[in-house]
Amino acid sequence: MSLYEENFSHMSPVWTHIFPIQSNRAEGCYIYADDGKKYLDFTCGIGVTNTGHCHPKVVEAIREQAGLFLHAQANIVVHKPMMELIAELRTIVNPAIDGFFFSNSGAEALEGAVKLARAATGKPNIIVFSGSFHGRTAGTMALTTSKTIYRSGFQPLPAGVFVAPYPYAYKLGMSEEKTTEYCLAALEELLLSQTSPAETAAILIEPELGEGGYVVPPAAFMQGLRQLCDRHGLLLIFDEVQSGFGRTGKWFAQEHFGVTPDIMTVAKGIASGLPLSGVFSRLDLMKKWQTGSHGGTYGGNALACAAAVATIRAMREEDMPGNAARRGVQLTSGLRKFQKEYPIIGDVRGLGLMIGTEFTVNGKPADKSIVKNVIHACQERGLLLLSCGTYDNVIRWIPPLIVTEEQINDALRIFGESLEEAL
Repeated sequence: MSLYEENFSHMSPVWTHIFPIQSNRAEGCYIYADDGKKYLDFTCGIGVTNTGHCHPKVVEAIREQAGLFLHAQANIVVHKPMMELIAELRTIVNPAIDGFFFSNSGAEALEGAVKLARAATGKPNIIVFSGSFHGRTAGTMALTTSKTIYRSGFQPLPAGVFVAPYPYAYKLGMSEEKTTEYCLAALEELLLSQTSPAETAAILIEPELGEGGYVVPPAAFMQGLRQLCDRHGLLLIFDEVQSGFGRTGKWFAQEHFGVTPDIMTVAKGIASGLPLSGVFSRLDLMKKWQTGSHGGTYGGNALACAAAVATIRAMREEDMPGNAARRGVQLTSGLRKFQKEYPIIGDVRGLGLMIGTEFTVNGKPADKSIVKNVIHACQERGLLLLSCGTYDNVIRWIPPLIVTEEQINDALRIFGESLEEAL
């Protein structure tokens, strides 16, 4: 009996298993299965391995740090990798964001951001958006609205969370201008009818909707949102967990809109696969967070910080955000050709290499089995993709930012063959 056969059944069944792949090795854009098959990985560990699997410079940094200091707990030792990471981050985030706190996961960062907003304002309530995904911990379940599976059976959830419509123009059937007008008006009504500005700490939004369907908000909405927050004395929080670190063709998605949040959260791509996340904010807000009221044993782990430093440097040296922008244009163009051939592909959208293809029938979400069939056909041909969206009717494209023109063409070829088979 193999190691897998003997132990797989003992894994908690709460884990979902999308692909039946056993693997011990990955490199660059590929995962190599134990049976010898090679897969072009356009899942990136759900948007984590932005530098590709086992980038040599990241691996080298991890090996070096492993021999120096594995666990330099931040309350006890101020360690060099964290200081180097802050120095690197200060070169890529907006200069207005000058305070940094580190955690382990995206959900933990979101919990921290909400605590910071409440501490800094003295107000309890948070506004989120429909289709949001901010985590599955007790606190972040209340912030997450993309699917009931993440919340069902765990009620009652923490109170003080209110939901506004995300500016999802395709779903609303409106122009971007009308979408902006409608969604900003809905927010104003929410502040009049459900949670007043006097009791609202912050508005929390993904600058490109992730699990909810890879939806890009109109720039005018994001700019209007900033103005609304300023007018009502609310903090603006951007969840850049999935959209950060070059994924959208810029270091952070907020740069596409010319809008700077008061607080931002990051994770996923920051350390190329090691567990690290962050709450970044204006330092004047951070100073309102009572010392000792938040923390964590492993937050800002030395090994993970060293990996993050190497990740940022590799991204800069190899112009990975620029490559994401260029390859994103190539991928979007190829997908839109398929959209013309297959009307079931209702929309192709995204920034950089964070692209969604939404499958619809007569203007309504296609059955998720259709999308699953396409994904399975792609997997059989050596391409790994994931679905997302409330109806699971969107295929998301999140390849490593090192992906080449040839690899994009390979993926498009496989996708085309799979569409022909599955539809």
